Amino acid sequence: MTDSDDDVPAWQRRTAGESRIAATAAVLAIVVLQVLLPNQFMPEPVWLLPALEVVVLGFLLAANPVRIDREETWLRWGGLALIGLLALATAWSADRLVVGLIDRTLSDDPAKLLGSGGAIWLTNVVVFGLGYWEFDRGGPAARAHARTTLPDFLFVQMQNPELAEPEWEPQFVDYLYLAFTNATAFSPTDVMPMSRWAKTMMMAQSSISLVLAALVIARAINVLN
Repeated sequence: MTDSDDDVPAWQRRTAGESRIAATAAVLAIVVLQVLLPNQFMPEPVWLLPALEVVVLGFLLAANPVRIDREETWLRWGGLALIGLLALATAWSADRLVVGLIDRTLSDDPAKLLGSGGAIWLTNVVVFGLGYWEFDRGGPAARAHARTTLPDFLFVQMQNPELAEPEWEPQFVDYLYLAFTNATAFSPTDVMPMSRWAKTMMMAQSSISLVLAALVIARAINVLN
């Protein structure tokens, strides 16, 4: 590292790459939630999508087990395929939940309604967090190599580097926080979307979260009454 590198924030220069632990744990948490959901919320056969997700995750771990810094095309497509599988399963679950709430075919047990609805809502949050993480500035590997300096998401630490650790750069937990706050506030909080695709994704997530929360809570209250 040269003296001039000291003046460049970590998120704008080449770094060692992000640890895979947090993102891997998030994917496994989604798979567990999918397995625990009632069968009506997963496409038949119910084991197929979770099994495919675990297989793709296994290949990614075998190829890049510790830090995400390899930029091979097939690894990039593998990461995108994993996000696609997770998003497909979540979209199916959300659709089945919304349709069941509207036509009143779901259980009249408030605990079951809130449990299933909460699990699907939480899965939606984590999937969008993974999506933001995978697409921002070309993904984690591209960010490690500083391929793009213009951010898709502007974090507080980027605006106020004097208040952040010298080696701070956005990692999965930061994107998960973004997804959670967007799902609860239905708008940006302290992380600003800069690109049009980022704004579109955040708008879609807010809409889905609002519909899920409103329908599940309304149905549960109606059953209790």
